[in-house]
Amino acid sequence: MAFKALASLVSVLAALQIANGAITRRVTCPDGVNTATNAACCVLFAVRDDIQQNLFDGGECGEDVHESLRLTFHDAIGISQSAAAAGQFGGGGADGSIAIFEDIETNFHANLGVDEIIDEQKPFVARSNISVADFIQFAGAIGVSNCPGAPQLDVFLGRIDATMPAPDLTVPEPFDTVDSILARFADAGSFTPEEVVALLVSHTVAAADHVDPTIPGTPFDSTPELFDTQFFIETQLRGTLFPGTGGNQGEVESPLKGELRLQSDSELARDSRTACEWQSFVNNQAKLQSAFKAAFRKMTVLGSDESQLIDCSELVPTPPPPASTAHFPAGLSNADVEQACASTPFPTLPTDPGPVTSVAPVPPS
Repeated sequence: MAFKALASLVSVLAALQIANGAITRRVTCPDGVNTATNAACCVLFAVRDDIQQNLFDGGECGEDVHESLRLTFHDAIGISQSAAAAGQFGGGGADGSIAIFEDIETNFHANLGVDEIIDEQKPFVARSNISVADFIQFAGAIGVSNCPGAPQLDVFLGRIDATMPAPDLTVPEPFDTVDSILARFADAGSFTPEEVVALLVSHTVAAADHVDPTIPGTPFDSTPELFDTQFFIETQLRGTLFPGTGGNQGEVESPLKGELRLQSDSELARDSRTACEWQSFVNNQAKLQSAFKAAFRKMTVLGSDESQLIDCSELVPTPPPPASTAHFPAGLSNADVEQACASTPFPTLPTDPGPVTSVAPVPPS
């Protein structure tokens, strides 16, 4: 009896080892260097190495990363469930249409300036052997991996390229009301207000070139090279100045010289439907990472059936660890916070020492 039990146990362990091997078995890619869980992902190694070296300046978290991340959103959000329900074409989501139909979609007001990164990416797309749709989302995820504190984003292969341009007015504008912004996200992909705030985590490594064209490269927080919570801190500080000319559509006063505040960010930070969620990211790096990772994954497959796509997330490098701690910029404190969350007080944070902070523009790549 004991022998039979032992033999049975050995058989079970052997079966588990075989099953585990089947799950974790990797294939050697044609380059003879890399391996992947799914052979279809092998094509992405060369694409990753090419854009890291030649588009992202050797793996920096700079302007081309910011713009590539912006492009993922401007392509994916071009979809409307209500239009489809009415029998109309509402866009194909993350289908590459913004680049394929560049001459049409980049003329939409909301897409002002995205032609620059589309044109920079063109030669990389041409030699990538993947769809335009896949390239846009892949490049955004790889670029973010260069930013200290970022999550390791999910990437998928197998999207079908667009055959029609997305309609105009599917990309929210910084001068839109909170009502219209939340409605647009809900129509695009049933995004909740919490998920909308999570997607705006992207503004922690963002800058504006065209809101005030006199000051291109003006960031939205004081640490645009870091994927941290400063954006959520600084958008809740009292605005006192314009970094440039002022009076621009979609811009409101910011708290720091050299920092630009979008009207939409300011209003979402103070609206009762989103203010507490906005504040919840302050000094919460773990939530910043997990919430953005989940929201980006949902956005990046809009227009596709995720179950029909190939998960190649293992190719995304592990981002550098966080390189900052939550703080008030020098010269500011809790006294400068415009408290908007009715249920939870704003966290107490240290203030950076030194003279009043002035933020430098993001240098062009």
